Amino acid sequence: MIILIVSKGDNRMITTEEVKEKIIAGLNLEEMSHDEIADDDALFNEGLGLDSVDAIELIVILDNEYGIKFENMSELKDIFATVQSLTNYINKNIKK
Repeated sequence: MIILIVSKGDNRMITTEEVKEKIIAGLNLEEMSHDEIADDDALFNEGLGLDSVDAIELIVILDNEYGIKFENMSELKDIFATVQSLTNYINKNIKK
């Protein structure tokens, strides 16, 4: 398992590879590697096939790892559309 520690003074950008590793580890998708997931793959339905329980787990992971809390639940569909859209959101909203 890869654990990413982001300190308050850390200004580096989170990469899609790091987000893929968080998804794999956090959702117990060990049979999958980050190389098998394209940055533009859909996270739900026809893409990785994640479901609503996985969405809740991702929300918890984002809070625990990056201090991200979601105020507007109507934005989640766009935020969780792909690995790239999720990575972009993390980098814009990470609590540094």
